[in-house]
Amino acid sequence: MGISPRVGAFFLAAWFAGASPAAASPLTLEVVDADVTALLTSIARLSGLDLILDDSVKGRISLSLKDVEPEEALMLIGKAKGLALDDGQLESLLAYLALLAKWNRVYNLTAVRSAPDMLTHHLLDSLAVLRPLQAQTQGRALKLLDAGSGGGLPGVALAICRPELDVTCVDAVAKKAAFIQQAAVTLKLPNLRGLHARVESLGGPFDLITSRAFASLADFTAWSTQALAPHGVWMAMKGKLPDEEIAALPPDVEVFHVEHLTVPGLNAERCIIWLRKRAGQ
Repeated sequence: MGISPRVGAFFLAAWFAGASPAAASPLTLEVVDADVTALLTSIARLSGLDLILDDSVKGRISLSLKDVEPEEALMLIGKAKGLALDDGQLESLLAYLALLAKWNRVYNLTAVRSAPDMLTHHLLDSLAVLRPLQAQTQGRALKLLDAGSGGGLPGVALAICRPELDVTCVDAVAKKAAFIQQAAVTLKLPNLRGLHARVESLGGPFDLITSRAFASLADFTAWSTQALAPHGVWMAMKGKLPDEEIAALPPDVEVFHVEHLTVPGLNAERCIIWLRKRAGQ
């Protein structure tokens, strides 16, 4: 099952910023035709949980719950509205963030240290590409390369949420590649592997090559061009639309689509630049 970035914001923010399970009391709810936003907000306020909600979380709901933990109540309400993660995916995403935080204390995988910032600046930022990626690939089983993956973003998140993808995360720093390998083992992700190498040394073919905060568009495409399948595309995750980088692309590479993204909880510009080799090149 896929995951939308809004869902990730909704549930993962509750996990990060909420009270511990021991501190929250079980809930009993009996509601009929209630506003879902008001209901979720009330549960969060009473239970000491923080939520990130956007305009997609709306509508009305009727349900009956008895003696459930606040986190479970939120999950059940989300499922009833068609917003919930697959349980296994949710657990894997949470386990991945916990593993990233643990390794980061020793190996400095990322400059982002706080759990809420890891949520918004890393995980939700990566999950924001899922819907555009689904539209581009139509759920096909593809080989994906995450160039300069660092701590596994977006590669690990994509491997969790899109199990049909065969994801390789490559990084020139050995400890980062080792972390990806450990994440694959810990999270039981047979479709994920970490590779210690420079992207320009790789063969292929990969159907899709992505990067996040890795290099300029010209360098990104030049360094990975030999690994791209003849029918393949590049998916570059960027902040503000990089007009100068687009203008500096070589003649044999073209931008065929630009998609602006909204990342819940992150007040910053984000976009995806889709690129491919020009026909006949």
